Amino acid sequence: MNYQNITIAGSGVLGSQIAFQTAFKGFNVSVYDINDEALERAKDRIINLKPYYKEDLGAAEENLNAAYARISFHSDLSGAVAEADLVIEAIPEVVQIKTDFYTELGKVAPEKTIFATNSSTLLPSQFAEATGRPKKFLALHFANEIWKNNTAEIMKHPGTDNEVFEEVIEFAKAIGMVPLPLHKEQPGYILKLNSLLVPLLDAAQMLLLKGVADTETIDKTWMVATGAPLGPFAILDVVGINTAYNISLAKAKATGDPEVEKLANLLKTEYIDKGKIGREAGEGFYKYPNPNFAKPDFLRG
Repeated sequence: MNYQNITIAGSGVLGSQIAFQTAFKGFNVSVYDINDEALERAKDRIINLKPYYKEDLGAAEENLNAAYARISFHSDLSGAVAEADLVIEAIPEVVQIKTDFYTELGKVAPEKTIFATNSSTLLPSQFAEATGRPKKFLALHFANEIWKNNTAEIMKHPGTDNEVFEEVIEFAKAIGMVPLPLHKEQPGYILKLNSLLVPLLDAAQMLLLKGVADTETIDKTWMVATGAPLGPFAILDVVGINTAYNISLAKAKATGDPEVEKLANLLKTEYIDKGKIGREAGEGFYKYPNPNFAKPDFLRG
């Protein structure tokens, strides 16, 4: 594994985390997004990660500054990937957006470049042909708060070259992750955190949609019953309600399920349209920085 230059395509919450963690471990990182406004937000996100690295990892200020200095920001895709050994895509969970992105990326990336998708729910085989290099394409999935929830799920599609698979496993180790190799495609991977987590989040959202209980009662039930530090709606605030909406919308289109369509509409009209897109925005299902679930009396009666 001779990777030195890594491009992160998509500078949202998780894309910014992947970028900073990769730079923190000594790699040169290029961050790509569609315009300068998005990149300015990314710079703020990344700078705001420094206190967490200090608190959770004991990182020194000079090391954090050196990591930030290894990151460059680009709104031109060809410039962002000009030297890339690996491109990690972390753009919205919308099939057409990803397909269009990979079609363009395949045209401008060097022949050597490996492509990896951080998609939470979509399979790499859905985009393999669009990349123009299916043998050099696979999934590399991270969890939120990557610096401490340091898992990396590496998943092949049937056409992935095994040498590429092994190289990406080594890369995951090099940036401080615990690699979790998946030799066969599985929607939602192992965990996400999705084969286990997504059904929980879906069930919670359906309880809300049907008016069974409010978000705090649902979260409280889960936290008290399981001892978990966060309930499903607190988790969704970390993930971002835009992501939850895109997943629900795609599922509604794929299945024609009217209930899932109603859920997507609820997330859009009651949360996204009102600027309540999650923890990063200061409000989602909870208000931040002092959400109710973190208050000492939340679990008391």
